[in-house]
Amino acid sequence: MRVLGVDPGLTRCGVGVVEGVAGRPLTMLGVGVVRTPADADLSHRLLAVEQGIEQWLDEHRPEFVAVERVFSQHNVRTVMGTAQASAVAMLCAARRGIPVALHTPSEVKAAVTGTGRADKAQVGAMVTRLLRLSALPKPADAADALALAICHIWRAPAQNRLQQAVARHTVNATKGRTA
Repeated sequence: MRVLGVDPGLTRCGVGVVEGVAGRPLTMLGVGVVRTPADADLSHRLLAVEQGIEQWLDEHRPEFVAVERVFSQHNVRTVMGTAQASAVAMLCAARRGIPVALHTPSEVKAAVTGTGRADKAQVGAMVTRLLRLSALPKPADAADALALAICHIWRAPAQNRLQQAVARHTVNATKGRTA
């Protein structure tokens, strides 16, 4: 499974591609940051994020895109930019028919470090270790994007089984009502 992880942001949008399957060593195929100038017009910044993500999709051809689920912050301006960048990433994937998964920061931290309360340094250290990298990916947005991809690879099999079970239950319940 090849996953593009996206840590959305307007100034720095972290992107990272990881390949592998749960229970086996994972491989980093690329990591980086799509940057936009803080003083640029919002529409131009969103366009730059879109162009950057499209380049990553063209180059790496992921099977899934994992995006950090936006959560409420005290700074509304920051959360709006994050939500807008997140929407751009989802749009780029949807345009190509690539499934998108949203993961909360605590889900990602728990998957990578074992605790949903891990700090950025712990996440970065575990990403470095799990991907057998010689150095910590920088900036933190890049490491967070890799963590999102790892989280999705590890969680996707269980999520797929759960979705299939719910679908079977729904079909069986519907058949029971019509019979």
